[in-house]
Amino acid sequence: MAIAKTEASGGHQLLPEVLAFSSSLALDKALLLEDIVGSLAHVLMLAKQGIVPKEVAHSIREGLVSICEEARAGSLKLPEEEDIHMAVEAELSARIGAPAARLHTARSRNDQVSTDLRLHVRESTAEVLRHLSTLLEVLVSRMDAQGTLLLPSYTHRQRAQPVTLGFWLASHGAALARDVELFGFVLKQLRLCSLGAGAIAGTSLPIERAFSAALLGFEGPTHNAMDTVGERDFGMDYLYAASRLMLHLSRLCADVIDYTSLEFGFAVLDGEIACGSSMMPQKRNPDIFELIRGKSGRALGNLLSLMSTMKGLPAGYNRDLQEDRQALLETGPMLNSCLQVLGLAMPRLHFDAGRCKVALEDGYTQATDLAEALVKKGMAFREAYQAVGSLVRRCQEAGIFLSKATVEMAKTIHPAFDEETMKGLLPENSVMHKASLGSCSPEALWLQRQMLLDAAGLAQTLADEVVGLDVLYAKLKEVDL
Repeated sequence: MAIAKTEASGGHQLLPEVLAFSSSLALDKALLLEDIVGSLAHVLMLAKQGIVPKEVAHSIREGLVSICEEARAGSLKLPEEEDIHMAVEAELSARIGAPAARLHTARSRNDQVSTDLRLHVRESTAEVLRHLSTLLEVLVSRMDAQGTLLLPSYTHRQRAQPVTLGFWLASHGAALARDVELFGFVLKQLRLCSLGAGAIAGTSLPIERAFSAALLGFEGPTHNAMDTVGERDFGMDYLYAASRLMLHLSRLCADVIDYTSLEFGFAVLDGEIACGSSMMPQKRNPDIFELIRGKSGRALGNLLSLMSTMKGLPAGYNRDLQEDRQALLETGPMLNSCLQVLGLAMPRLHFDAGRCKVALEDGYTQATDLAEALVKKGMAFREAYQAVGSLVRRCQEAGIFLSKATVEMAKTIHPAFDEETMKGLLPENSVMHKASLGSCSPEALWLQRQMLLDAAGLAQTLADEVVGLDVLYAKLKEVDL
């Protein structure tokens, strides 16, 4: 008799249509290892507490291990149950018989699924952090290789001031560094274990939740059973971190898409990452960057999906929570694939120093530097601002760019302009003369480089501190009963 196809009392068979509608098995087959690991920890705790005889616990563990090994070999066929928990239990029952009936002692699917998802999100977060560490190192490597190349920065998508390629790379790296901290927060929110909370109010059996939590690499058990089975804050924290990271990747990709267009012409895509057109033979399209930008919408949708599901739910478990599966299980693979492909693509993005230099000469990007040169001579900034503004208008009327303005022309506007002041029109001087922390000067950029390396190191450290599912499985199948 299949477990979830009948009432708990052993009564009527569920209609096939009802079972199909209510089943989450197709999705949460992805949680098989998490479910096995959680069940191994649970049965070890039951045996330690004397709730289940050790020989029964041994039989259960051997059965769970055989299911997992078969799944790893790709030959496992699970029974068509309502979810992965019931499918594993039904398969276990088919393999070892009566002892399987003791596995679910002192737990509910409510705390079981919460445990599985916590394990899954923790594992996925560690993988994200590893890929973040790699991507940050890639950005630093690009800074070291071509970081002094000059190009325009943009505000309102209009040319603003001269910066370096290293500064542009560091700007995106700074956002990723914040993401490292945010995923570190996600891990902190995953420090407690749901296992043993039961259906809603705990159990009268003498379980030791702290023991099973420790076996699974958690700091301890959650505090309130009713809250535990009905909350998905850890999932929303994870999806928020993922959606914010995807937004940051999307902004980086938007820049690359612009820079590689003919209109900008700042960079060229290597043939290994450029995609063609089915009709236009001349095209070298930035498809992977556009795909990442597009997938950011899916990440945001997953966050909103789970938040919408949680809105207005009463305390305790409600079946609405089954809708968490799609969002949580889809996001990790999508996010990690985007990080991985971007790490491969960024070294294959080649910037054209000549085109970038022309973009700085054909415009008025050094206007602020010219005004600040006047300020250094003692002039009030607003007066300097007006003087340079007048010079810009004079250049526009003459049909020339600011870089071509002469000292003589400038002096007709304000006598404070001189040869030294006009050196502010050189893009390299603009970058070199920046003095504030966080600016594009070589000294400030060196500090930013170190910050990115620190963030990469932190991401790797946080990831390494997570006890992986494979490690847990290897340990739990060998623990003495």
